[in-house]
Order: sequence, then structure tokens, then C-alpha cells
Amino acid sequence: MILPKERDPRFITLRRGGTLTDSDHYLLALWAAACAEHVLPLFESAQPEDPRPRDAIEQIRAWTRGEIRMSDSRAAGGHAMAAARVLTGAPRHAAFAAGQAAVVAHVAAHELGAAAYAIKAVRAAVPAGEAEHAGRLECRWQRDRLPQEIRALVLDDQRLRNAICWSVFDC
Repeated sequence: MILPKERDPRFITLRRGGTLTDSDHYLLALWAAACAEHVLPLFESAQPEDPRPRDAIEQIRAWTRGEIRMSDSRAAGGHAMAAARVLTGAPRHAAFAAGQAAVVAHVAAHELGAAAYAIKAVRAAVPAGEAEHAGRLECRWQRDRLPQEIRALVLDDQRLRNAICWSVFDC
């Protein structure tokens, strides 16, 4: 489980009673897409004929541009996660990262799911003795790509949810 039991109002849009602006919601989605896309080759090398994770990343980006409905991106996320379920290791985590990115359109707090699964994918792709180091490098790569407008929000979210996200944000 990557979501807290109680929803953080900072990740709920203004129209639903929270404090998240649409522009910040889009930035969270784009950052999650970047995290997922960074590890997508780990899935595609194992399943080159399965377009579902890549499609999910494309759908969340289309949602941020207003080209598709939230439900379309959410559905693409579900399809990417279905692609993950039959796999193990790095390819599985990479597909889950793509799925989590796509569902940010529905629940903004899934942004950490995309990032956490990407870190898990990188850790699983290297020998066990290198996993922690590889995970820290991926975490830093992700943080380097955080837009300034959402940086404090995401870093605080990582601090608050690190324990339920497999402690991958210790970087």
C-alpha cells in the first residue's frame, strides 16, 4: 500500500475540498511520468511487444494537455498494472511505475507510487550488493527533476510516506 489511510488535503484538488491547484496536479503527473519513463526500458526489454506501460505514460501526459479525460488515463494505468502482474522483478516494478503515473490523474497522491516503483525497478535490475546504491542514485535523479513549484510538497510527502513506500526515499 502506497497511500496513507487519511488523505492529505494537499493532494486533493481545490474543487474537491483540498488545496491542490490544477497546475500543480499537472506538474505532479508529469514528474510521475518522467520517473516511470526513466525505468520503462526495464519493462520493454522483457516484454517488447506489450505497449500498455508506454501507453499509460503517454495517456497521463495527454491528460495534462487536456486531450483526454481523467478516466481514460486512469484506465490506461490499470492496463499497465495488469501488464505488471504476470511479471517479477525489475520489469514488474517498471510496469507498476507506469500504471501509478497514469492514475495520478485520478488521485494525485499516486505520484509517489510511480517514483517508488521506479526506484524498486532499478534496485531489482542490479546485483543485490548494488541495489541500495542504485536506488539512492535513482532517488536523486528523480529529485533533480522535481519542478520547483512542487518540490517542497513532494519532498515532504516522501518524508511522511517513506515507511509505507518501502523506505525507498532515503537518498
